[in-house]
Amino acid sequence: MKAIVYERYGSPDVLNIAEVEKPVATGHQVLIKVRAAAVNPADCGCMDGTVRFMTGLFKPKFNRLGLDVAGEVLAVGDKVTQFKPGDEVFGACVINAYDQRRTVWRYNFGSFAEYALSHEGALALKPKNLSFEQAASVACTAWTAIQGLRTFGKIQPGQKVLISSATGGVGTFAVQIAKALGAEVTGVCSTKNIELVRSLGADNVVDYTKEDYTKQGRRYDLIFDSIGEHSMLALGRILNPSGKIVFVGIRDVKPTSPAFLGRFLLAKALPNAVSNGSRPNQKDLIFLSNLLSTGKIKPVIQKQFNGLAEVPQAVQHVKEGRAWGKVVVTV
Repeated sequence: MKAIVYERYGSPDVLNIAEVEKPVATGHQVLIKVRAAAVNPADCGCMDGTVRFMTGLFKPKFNRLGLDVAGEVLAVGDKVTQFKPGDEVFGACVINAYDQRRTVWRYNFGSFAEYALSHEGALALKPKNLSFEQAASVACTAWTAIQGLRTFGKIQPGQKVLISSATGGVGTFAVQIAKALGAEVTGVCSTKNIELVRSLGADNVVDYTKEDYTKQGRRYDLIFDSIGEHSMLALGRILNPSGKIVFVGIRDVKPTSPAFLGRFLLAKALPNAVSNGSRPNQKDLIFLSNLLSTGKIKPVIQKQFNGLAEVPQAVQHVKEGRAWGKVVVTV
């Protein structure tokens, strides 16, 4: 079968189409005929060596990319009970969904290919109202959003929630999920994306190019922080006494940087803050599937690429930081 591979770290130029052995599903594994896959920042970090402490110091230990996947079940392992050949599924390429030692950004790859393996616990049936491209854009970013809000943020109906990067892959889901869970949502974005954030259901929108949301006098019960442009002290000043800050990431900063690591550790140390360590979770994926089926949330896709040959362009687009919403590849 054809798949995207890379043998050394570097720019998207290191990505090539190669003939590789078609995988075989065993145990709880599901073999998927890939119809679409999405690009995540994790793909960029693995490709350029940013996270080489996880992927191999000198060269990649595993030479495949692609986490999010949507497609048709081709075959199942002998322990699979939830899916059968012909089912249309979506989720992520995770070899063992029950291994809770890794976050969603540190799991197996392989969806940039004609066929991919996953674990039945990392998949769900595709909602009939979604295209394969829409379904492929969901798993990793929506897991991060829903677990950041529910599992780590303990969101409650009626709470005032601030989403600091409302147009990113995670943010577009976070705005919609928070609203679906009954919160009053304030989304932060640039001028050009105000209408997009409003269309996602945000009650209030802050244009960060014109206003500093830490100086508006508003207070929040939950701050979903994926920008990192304000100190924890500044965020704490706009937090209600029993509120919580959920640290997701820092815009344009690598996870190996001192700034990222410092904020990550600070979020773990502060009583009113927590770091978002989202993990593959099938119950959450099914919950998201129900929200998608009823139209309470919808994927936001900025750009679509066609075929494995365009994967390097898709990864470059995300790497340059130009993407809002998700970037997907039709396979």
